[in-house]
Amino acid sequence: MDERFIMHRYRSTRFAIIVGVVLMGAWINYEMFVNDVLRWDLVVILAAMVVAKLGAMLYCRLTN
Repeated sequence: MDERFIMHRYRSTRFAIIVGVVLMGAWINYEMFVNDVLRWDLVVILAAMVVAKLGAMLYCRLTN
């Protein structure tokens, strides 16, 4: 395997996750302000994604 392929896969996955988090946050805000509904299921999933990302960043920071 070529290192460039692995780095491309890593960057594309990271970009996709960031786009997903931003879109989910925008959707939560839209539902809250326009429809006056707070979707707790989306908030829980968004919080889990944020905790996983911060945990991975902390782990990589401490082990490198």
